[in-house]
Parts: sequence; C-alpha cells; structure tokens
Amino acid sequence: MYTGRTEQPCCLCDSPDTSHRIEVPPRAIQLLQNGDPIAWRDVVGTVTLEFCENDWELVCDLVLDTGVSPLSRCNVARASFDLRADFEALLNDTREQQDQTELERRLLAEAAETVAAVDDPMTETRDLVEARVVQMAMSELGVREP
Repeated sequence: MYTGRTEQPCCLCDSPDTSHRIEVPPRAIQLLQNGDPIAWRDVVGTVTLEFCENDWELVCDLVLDTGVSPLSRCNVARASFDLRADFEALLNDTREQQDQTELERRLLAEAAETVAAVDDPMTETRDLVEARVVQMAMSELGVREP
C-alpha cells in the first residue's frame, strides 16, 4: 500500500498541470467544496492544495488584492492529505485521535511572521498567499491567532 503524497490536479479547474501549491490546516477541509463527509480530525499533517498557472494568478488576486479566500471554490477531492486510517492500516496499529491544536498554532504563527515580513524582499508571493489563506480560514472557523 502506498501512503505517500501523489500529484494532484488543480483544485479549482482539475488541470493536471499544476505549478503552485499551498498547505492549510486540516480544519480548513470544512471550508472546501464537498468537505463535509471528511473527518478532518483524522487528517495527519497538513492539507495540500495545488493550482495551475492560470488559477494561481486568480488566487493571488483574490487573496492579496481583495482579501477573499479561495477555499470555498476548491474541491476537496483534488486536495492531498493523509488520513489516520491509512497509517493504522500500514502499521497494523490503532492510534489516538489526532490533536490538531499544535499544528494549527504553528501554521498560524508562521503565517503571522510571513505577513509581518511582507516588505522583506525575501518574502515570496506564494508564502504570503499561503499565510493569508491560513489566517482567513482559521478566522472563519473561529480559531484565534496565538
């Protein structure tokens, strides 16, 4: 059984040619299209969303210029994430339920640092988009920054 990450299509248009990716906390699955049946608490690690070049420009405009999260347009079926059940099957072991709190704190802290460094020439657009999406998602879900 292969439990590693595979290449996923663009989460907006389903194009197989992706050029950019961002990672969001598992709780953000609730904000994605068709995310309701997925038990986000069983996700191990982050959720990766990939975008094609054309959609990446749209995502940058939405996030950086208008302050709108693209997550409601992203299909969870095109996201990449690992479920706890996959690991249990691989290891033939039952694990405790995932506590996402530490991961969420870390992602929010990294996002705050990135947004604070917006004027730093080393801050890339991709990092800023990812940071703002993480902040918007967690805010919408009622999770406060540390």
